[in-house]
Amino acid sequence: MKLLISLALRYIPRKYLQLFSHWAARFLGLFYRGNRVTCNVCGHRYRKFLPYGRKARANALCPHCLSLERHRMMWLFLQERTDFFTARPKILHIAPELCFIKRFAAVHGGNYLTADLESPLARVKLDVMAMPFADNTFAVVFCNHVLEHVADDLQAMREIFRVMQPGGWGILQVPLFYPLPETTYEDSRITSPEAREKAFGQNDHVRLYGKDYLTRLQKAGFVAAEVWLSKELPQEVVTRHALPLNEPIFWVKKPANSTA
Repeated sequence: MKLLISLALRYIPRKYLQLFSHWAARFLGLFYRGNRVTCNVCGHRYRKFLPYGRKARANALCPHCLSLERHRMMWLFLQERTDFFTARPKILHIAPELCFIKRFAAVHGGNYLTADLESPLARVKLDVMAMPFADNTFAVVFCNHVLEHVADDLQAMREIFRVMQPGGWGILQVPLFYPLPETTYEDSRITSPEAREKAFGQNDHVRLYGKDYLTRLQKAGFVAAEVWLSKELPQEVVTRHALPLNEPIFWVKKPANSTA
């Protein structure tokens, strides 16, 4: 199973996976029925989650809604640390995850906008380095596992900062490959898929983030913090939802007095 999923992720284009993978996952979920783990995003229970990743991780993917460890952690963070589900902010969701789209839209309706360069799931097509929105438009911005793909991540961060309202906040996750380098590694001369996978961990990545990721966010103007939610929760909660142990929530905020 791990090998089949690894090969599918490696060789099937992402846009096709986004359209059809949920049907295959739900079928496979029939063989994983049980009550040892619970997806807190959709509420479905299994004896374990499906493996996932180009180097497949065990107990990772919810067969019903396709949430991964980081999505279940983010859902908990939104529930416990924010007013996301009770307030009615204007939201921009860049590269929207299938497990979130309908659930966020059900809560926020027309205040919730999805956007991406090529995803068939997104309402608006855009380049995150030059977004077609006015300054200070959105109160909340999500941009998860995107910045490692774009040519100029600092420009993308500045754009997210620009379209965010003063006092607004966001979650900007990136993949972490341990042991983390001290500084983010990027080299525009590395262009072949094979060389990029060796240098950056995946053949469609253009940088490998280091311990300076928060500093990069701060350079764009954000107040930024790492929230290690999995380390703060009871172990039974972490195990029940199969939350990641080595990934924090990267939470950012635009200062209320910002004029940018």
